[in-house]
Amino acid sequence: MGIFSRFSDIVQANINAMLDHAEDPEKMIRMMISEMEETLIEVRTTSARIIADKKTAERHLDRVQKDLDEWERKAKLAIAKGREDLARAALLEKQLVAEESATIAGELANLDEHLSKLDEEINQLQAKLTDAKAKENTLKMRQQTTSARLKTKRQTERANIEDAFAKFERFEQRMDYFEGEVEAMDLGKEKQTGLKQQFADLENDDKLNAELERLKKDMQAGA
Repeated sequence: MGIFSRFSDIVQANINAMLDHAEDPEKMIRMMISEMEETLIEVRTTSARIIADKKTAERHLDRVQKDLDEWERKAKLAIAKGREDLARAALLEKQLVAEESATIAGELANLDEHLSKLDEEINQLQAKLTDAKAKENTLKMRQQTTSARLKTKRQTERANIEDAFAKFERFEQRMDYFEGEVEAMDLGKEKQTGLKQQFADLENDDKLNAELERLKKDMQAGA
C-alpha cells in the first residue's frame, strides 16, 4: 500500500512531519514524489478526457442550436403559407430540440465545473510536488555536505594519528640517543670495575674461609 491513498491525502499531507518520523527520509521523499507524479498524471488524464467530452458536447449543442433555428424558420414559413398545422408541428419539434439543448447545456455546465475543480487539484498537486522536490534537493545537499564533512574529519583524524605516531617515533629515537650516550659514558669502565670486583670477591672468600675454620675448631673443642 502506498503512502497516499487519494488526492486529499497528498494535499493534506505534512511532508516535514512525515520525513521527521521516517527511518529513511531520502527513500520516503522519493516514494512521495513518485506517487504525486502518478496522481498528477491520473488527474491530467481525467482532465483530458473531460475536455474531449466537452468539445463533443459543444459540437452537439451547435448542431442542436442550428436545428432550433431551422424549426423556427420552418414554423414562420408555414404561417406565411397559411399552414398553421405545419407551423404547430414545427414548433413542437423546436420544443423537443430546445429540451435537448437545455440538457446538453446542463452537461456542459457540469463538465466546466468538473474541469475547474480538476484545474484546482492540478495546481495543488503541482505545488505539493514542487515542495517535495525542493525537500528532496535539500536532503541531497545535506547528505552531500555531511559526507564531505565526514570525509574531511576522517582525513583529519588519520593525519592526527599519523602525526602522533611520527612524534612517538621521534621520541623513541631521542631516547635511544640518550641511552646510547649513557652507555657510551660507561665504555672503558666496565673492565676496570670487573677486576676490582673479582679481587673483592677473593678477599671475601678468604674472610669466609677463616670464619668457617674458626667455627669448626670451636665445634671440635666443645666435643
